[in-house]
Order: sequence, then C-alpha cells, then structure tokens
Amino acid sequence: MFLRMSLFRMIRTILVLGGGSAGLMAAVTLKRRLPALDVKIVRSPEIGIIAVGEGTTVSFPKLFFEYLKLQPKSFYEMAEPTWKLGIRFLWGPRKQFFYSFGYEFQHRYPDLSRDNGFYSMGADESTPIPGPLSAYMSLGKAFPKQPDGLPQVHNHHGYHIENKKLVDWLVFTARALGVGFIDATVTPERGEKGIEALVTANGERLTADLYVDASGFRSELLGGVLGEPYISYKDTLFCDRAVIAGWPRTDEPILPYTTAETMDSGWCWQIEHENFINRGYVYSSSFISDEAALEEFRRKNPLIATEPRIVKFRSGRFARSWVGNVVGMGNAVGFVEPLEATSLQVICLEASSLADSLIDSLCEPTPSLVAFYNVFNAQAWDDIRDFLAVHYAFNTRLDTPFWVACRNDTRLHGAQPIVDFYRENGPSKLAAGHHLHAANSFGMDGYLALLLGQNVPHGKRYVPTAREADSWRTRSVNWMSDARRGMDVRQSLDSLRKRGFK
Repeated sequence: MFLRMSLFRMIRTILVLGGGSAGLMAAVTLKRRLPALDVKIVRSPEIGIIAVGEGTTVSFPKLFFEYLKLQPKSFYEMAEPTWKLGIRFLWGPRKQFFYSFGYEFQHRYPDLSRDNGFYSMGADESTPIPGPLSAYMSLGKAFPKQPDGLPQVHNHHGYHIENKKLVDWLVFTARALGVGFIDATVTPERGEKGIEALVTANGERLTADLYVDASGFRSELLGGVLGEPYISYKDTLFCDRAVIAGWPRTDEPILPYTTAETMDSGWCWQIEHENFINRGYVYSSSFISDEAALEEFRRKNPLIATEPRIVKFRSGRFARSWVGNVVGMGNAVGFVEPLEATSLQVICLEASSLADSLIDSLCEPTPSLVAFYNVFNAQAWDDIRDFLAVHYAFNTRLDTPFWVACRNDTRLHGAQPIVDFYRENGPSKLAAGHHLHAANSFGMDGYLALLLGQNVPHGKRYVPTAREADSWRTRSVNWMSDARRGMDVRQSLDSLRKRGFK
C-alpha cells in the first residue's frame, strides 16, 4: 500500500514577510508558477531595504524571462537596467583579466585539440582574451551590431540595476499577477508547526499555510523565532563591512561589466548604472578601521558625490532554510559579500526551487522533499563561499597585512579538490562532474577564469603546434576586430528605445 507522507495539509496560502528584492522575487515566482495560491506580502516598516546598486548574473534573466516567461518590455522600461557581460578584475599579477558569462574556457573549437583554457591566459599576457565576450568587454562593447542597426542581444549577460527601480518593477509585476500587499508592523507568534501567525500592532492575526521569511539580515522567523543554528564563513571570508557611495554619470562610458578592484584591506566594486556610478569598498574591520577605510575609499574615488554609508554584515548561512512551515529567502538565510553578484543569484535559485518543490509535491511537501531542498540550497551557499575563497587565496596583487593573511589563512573548503586537480592537470574540465554539485552556478569555467586569471601555476602547460598557434592568433584577431565593430551600452540602449522594447 502506498503510504502518503506530508508535512502539511495542502498549501493554499502563503505569507511573505518582507517587501524587498527577496520577498518580491519569491512572491512573483510562486504566484506565476502556481497561480491558484493566495500569496500576500507583509511589508513592515521595521524591515529596511539595503538599497545598494545591484549586479546580477545570467540567473536573473533566466528566472524571469525563461523560467517564468515574463515579457521583458516592462522590465526594461521601468527598471532601466544596463547590460553586464561579466566582471573585470583588477586582481592578481596581471594588469587585468575578465570573467565573462560566456563559458569561454570550456569551449573547444573543431580545429583545436584542447579546450580554450590550454591556449589562452599565458603567463606573460597583461590582458588575456580567452574568447569573444572578453574581447567585447576589453573594448567596452556590449553586443554585435546587426545590419538593421540594432544590437544582437544574446543570452550571455546579466544586468546592473538600481535597487529602487528594481523594487518598483517587482511591485508592479507582483500586483499584475495578483499578489496582495499588507503594510503592517507584525510580531511573529510561534506554534507547533513553526509560526502560528503574524500579529499586527492592532491585534489582527495574519495566518497562512506557509511563511516565507524575507526579512533580510534580521531573519525574524528563521533565525529569530525558530532559532535555527548559524554557520559562519569567517574562516574563509574575512570581510565584514562595506562603505558605499557614488556619483552621477557625466561623460563616462557605460561599461558592460562590473569592476572588482583590489584595495588595501579588501576590494572595491564599480557598478554601471545609466545615470549613476555606484562604488563600494568591502573590507575587514580586523585589518582597517572604518575611518581609515573611508579615507582610502575617498582618496581612490575623488569623484564621490553622495554621502558614504557603512553597512555591517556577517558571511554565513543558517543550517537549514526550510524549517517547519517557514522557508527563508535571500539575506534571511545567509549572506556572502557581493564579489560575484550572488545576492540576487541565490534568490533566483531559492525561489525557483521552492516553486518546483510545491509543484512536484502537489503543494503537500514531504519530509524527504524538504530535506532535499535544505541540502540543495545549503550547498548553493557553500559553493559560493568556496568559489570566493579562490579569489582571496591566490590574489598576489598587494602585500598588505590583509592580503598576506588571505593568502596564508583562507580555508578553501570545497574548492580544495578543484584547486588540487587544476594544479596537477591544468585547465582541464574532466573532473567538473565529480567536484561540482548540481547547485553550483559557476561551473568549472568560473574556476578556470579565476585560477588562470590570477596566474596560479599548474603542471600541464601545453605547447600548441604551429598550426594551432596560428589558428588561435587568427581567432583572437577576429574577436577583437568584431568587437571594434560592436555597439556599446549607450548605443544599444538608444537604438532599442528608438524602436521600442518588446
């Protein structure tokens, strides 16, 4: 006889606590994929929004325009994003290197005997170009130009988005899908299954079958009421603060990438909005004071026009993200510094995996499904920690106390076998399936970009044949030639606006 096991009666109602990016993305995803659900967002003035400049990976357009099949027209018109092809690193011994979203290192051309990683990123190259997207990024170009004068927008991009504009578009989208909004200060009431109700200041009890905790760093339900244990990443990620500011754009080109620049006690991002340039210095308070970090930040960014503000954070995650009738989302579950634009990326994964879990369980999740959800999403957080570890452990650009400590003391955790394999076998992707988990969004290509980009030595330097060397040179010349004919971000925006976004 089939034994039906479920943690819940059928889930019909969901309350999302928090009206920032995490709560809105979760609500939009759930309502779009399961339209019969009654989904409401509780927006409490007690729960603030960080509201920094946002960078995304390719997971963002994949969630909204492939998985949810939303039309991008309103997104482009309301959120006013710019395109991001990857990251430019001022990192390690090279002048610079690029990590693109085009999976350039794992690609193999038919006339070459090995993957691109064996031909690109020579030790003596100051700005190596491993593929066509890196060529475009190196020249500040976004897309190829089509015969009709419009950009050929491909799928290998994320976005730069101002947080307020993103939130406004998410609210618009949520309302259009039928998500309800409740503006209230609430106090959680604990019950046998987790949360019994959210009680408003006037005594109204808001109840649901499932509660989504999107309350940010406060983690009101998961960490607060339920007391889920917290796992720190401080043995890998030493930074715990960021000072954030920026300036209005004047005649600076809109660059098609995020810049990550090495600083004395951490690193600095530059995010390219259409009318504003957002900068943030992520640093470790164990190595530099807030005052000294602010002084270094101002000195290296003399154009700053807004008042800098300091955000404190801790890197780590809660042991489980689904506990009883509560599912955490975004910063309410965990946080790692935005070195790879992972904040929105994680929310995309959490929201879609929650929707899939409810769909496959017919909205009656079982213990084994919840256990799988917890392992899968915990691994996604740990994979980010492991990937960021490689950024810190091998950056030889500066010899300040912070960076010396990073090189000596950073724990690689799950990245260790990947690094060991690379050191022995070079830029081979053969072990990717063994060392990388299903939740890993960086792939072997991401690891190779960082290991080769930072010129980490390995034992399999390949000397191409004369024919292969000539083929690679010709291909590199063609990539740069194509990029010179391409369109930059401003040209792409202007031409698409003239035609009208579709």
